[in-house]
Amino acid sequence: MKLETPQSFVTRQECDKVAFQNGFRRSHGEVDGWRRYSSTTAQGSIWLAHDEDGGWLLAIDHAGVTEELDKAAALVEGPGLVRYTFTTLGLLYSLMPRVYQLAASLPDAPLAQYQAKVKDLPTTTEAERLVVQRIGQDVFRSGLLEYWQGRCPLTGIDDTPLLRASHIIPWKDCATDAERLDVHNGFLLSALWDAAFDRGLISFDDAGHPLFSPALGDKARSELRWEHPINLTEKHRVHLAWHRGHLFKQAL
Repeated sequence: MKLETPQSFVTRQECDKVAFQNGFRRSHGEVDGWRRYSSTTAQGSIWLAHDEDGGWLLAIDHAGVTEELDKAAALVEGPGLVRYTFTTLGLLYSLMPRVYQLAASLPDAPLAQYQAKVKDLPTTTEAERLVVQRIGQDVFRSGLLEYWQGRCPLTGIDDTPLLRASHIIPWKDCATDAERLDVHNGFLLSALWDAAFDRGLISFDDAGHPLFSPALGDKARSELRWEHPINLTEKHRVHLAWHRGHLFKQAL
C-alpha cells in the first residue's frame, strides 16, 4: 500500500468533508500523506489518508475509542495508536459517527465539560449544590446520548423524551466526580426500565441480561419488554457488581 503524498486537491477536499461533517473541524495540516484533525467537543485526534489504489485510511490516537470501536485494525504504518483501512469512501463515512460519539464521551470528556461549567460556581448552600448537581446530571445525560447512540440499548427506543440517564452507582454514592460523570457508570434506559433500575427492582448480569427482583409484580414485569441484552464493557460490569450488591432487591 502506497499513500498519495502529497494529497491532491480532490483528496484534501474529501478528507476535510469526512472530518468536518463528523465533528472533527480543526485541521492541523498534512504530514507524509496523513491529514490530522481534532475537535473542540471530543477528545483525541484523527488522521485521514488515501492510497494510490483508491482506498482510504483512518488513524486514531484515542485509546478509549479504539478499545470499543467495532472495526478490525490494519497492519499499516502511520500516526496514532491504531490504523483502519476502507475500500470505499462510503465505508469510512459509515464508521465516522461512532468514532465521534466515543471520542465525545470517553474516557473523561463529560468530566472535563462538567469541571469547566462549574469551576466558578459557589457550593456553600444546599441550593447552590443542587444547581451544580443538575449541571453534572445534564452533562452526564449528554455523554450517555452520545455513547449509546441516542437509543435505549435494551428496547431500541430512540425517542429522546422517553430516555433517562440511569446511573448504575447513584450520584450520591459515587466517591468522585470522575465516577459520577463516567459513561461506563450509566445506561440510557427508557423511562419504565429506568424507574425499575433506579429502585433496585431490576439489575443486569455480566452478559447484559436483565435480572428481575422477586419484589417486582407480575404485571410490571410483563410490561418490561426488551429486544436484546446490553452490550457491556468490563467497566460496566464492575459498576453492576456494586448495583447488584447494594441496590438490587434479591429477596422479598
